[in-house]
Amino acid sequence: MELNNVKETGVLIVGAGPTGLALACDLARRDVRAVVVERAATLFPGSRGKGLQPRTLEVFDDLGVIDAVLAAGGPIPVGMVWRDGRRQGEHRMFDTPEPTETAPYTMPWMLPQWRTQEILLARLRELGGDVAFGAEVTGLTQDADGVTAELSTGATLRAAYTVAADGGRSTLRRELGIPMSGETVDPNPVLVADVRIPTLDRDHWHMFPATDDSGLFAAICPLAGTEYFQLTAQFPPGATPDLSLQGVRDVVAARTHLAADDVTEVRWSSDFRPRAALAARFREGRVLLAGDAAHVHSPAGGQGLNTSVQDAYNLGWKLGAVLRHGAPVALLDTYEEERLPNAAQMLGLSTRIHRGEARRGEATRQLGIGYRDGSLAVDTREDLPESAQALRAGDRAPDGPCGAGTLFDAFRGPHWTLLAVGTDAQLPPLDGTTVHVHRIPAYAPYGKGLFLVRPDGYVGWAGERARDGLTEYLARCGGAEAGAYDRSGGRTVDLKSA
Repeated sequence: MELNNVKETGVLIVGAGPTGLALACDLARRDVRAVVVERAATLFPGSRGKGLQPRTLEVFDDLGVIDAVLAAGGPIPVGMVWRDGRRQGEHRMFDTPEPTETAPYTMPWMLPQWRTQEILLARLRELGGDVAFGAEVTGLTQDADGVTAELSTGATLRAAYTVAADGGRSTLRRELGIPMSGETVDPNPVLVADVRIPTLDRDHWHMFPATDDSGLFAAICPLAGTEYFQLTAQFPPGATPDLSLQGVRDVVAARTHLAADDVTEVRWSSDFRPRAALAARFREGRVLLAGDAAHVHSPAGGQGLNTSVQDAYNLGWKLGAVLRHGAPVALLDTYEEERLPNAAQMLGLSTRIHRGEARRGEATRQLGIGYRDGSLAVDTREDLPESAQALRAGDRAPDGPCGAGTLFDAFRGPHWTLLAVGTDAQLPPLDGTTVHVHRIPAYAPYGKGLFLVRPDGYVGWAGERARDGLTEYLARCGGAEAGAYDRSGGRTVDLKSA
């Protein structure tokens, strides 16, 4: 994709990592014009974010890439602890939950970041989009009506909104003057590399604890669906890991029972200092931060990429509602309101796991993330269940049976879903394109009542009667406009162009 002249678009996305690509896919299926620019010549080549949590798998299901993700990856392997060249026994890093019909995905899935990005880019191209590689934003100005970006290619882009998804060292975040505060999680630098080791079995995540009091470990994890392993090795504070083939071979030979020559290839290598950092705000006018540009995690617990993809999922439907469905611009304020506290929560969890203060488990699967305290969570039921586990507005909408399929089948797509659960309550005329209505029998995870499920799979409004604010809520969020009727009744809502 080439950008050589002045163009206009609805959304400019800066960065073609998992965040930017997921957002681009979501916008494309909403018919929102978006341009993705990436300063690198290609997609990121490494495995850095390799664990997909169950909630992210649900997102990928909705975006239409779950079959490719499942075909390309595999389950997280069980750890095998080694000492002096001998296997000491297996180590399980997280508990295995019982299957339930409310959640089709219960376990993390292994997929190297580079492969995740390839799948998302292929999906984006299916939807008619693409990425402009080798295009860096060199200047950015904004006014009351939009954002103007100057690119290294000489092109000028005019967009209604810009999303900075350009990583932890985000140029746009710095240009906007948004500070990022945090802490060093661990003073020890870490080498990470994608390597080929034909002599090592791929049945386990091989772990090599330090042989002295230094705590300097090494671990070699098979990357499912590939011929490579991911090597991670910790170094003393102040050290600079050697990223060359020989440097990686020396680490493997020194820390494991393997010989240096057993490493036949280094596909990619990098080093980092584990830290946790959070941007002071996720929005500056018409520019929004997402992914690592807004929050940087320790890799422990596999929360960074997953939190980032869910930023995109939260933001996509809101941008679509504003640009295509006439929702008030104030809807975009709820992006920071909802995502910043969740990012802070996940940062704390990642840090505790890194330091051995918490175990991977229910929280790391991210199925419990919700927005109960946000302004988009409206529950009008008079006799709410007292149990904290009872479904409330702001919670993730559980899966379950729905006709010949499942509720997630009903949710899949860019629309809203109104569930009438165990009730024959009357409903107002609704735009059948924007809001899909399903009536199902009483179902324990929901109870009874009306549940309006947002396009990102969370309950937005809940009530016993539609007259208690349903249509007003939809109008506020771009799910309906005054005078709208369902398809069977006649006129359909006109979509406003960007």
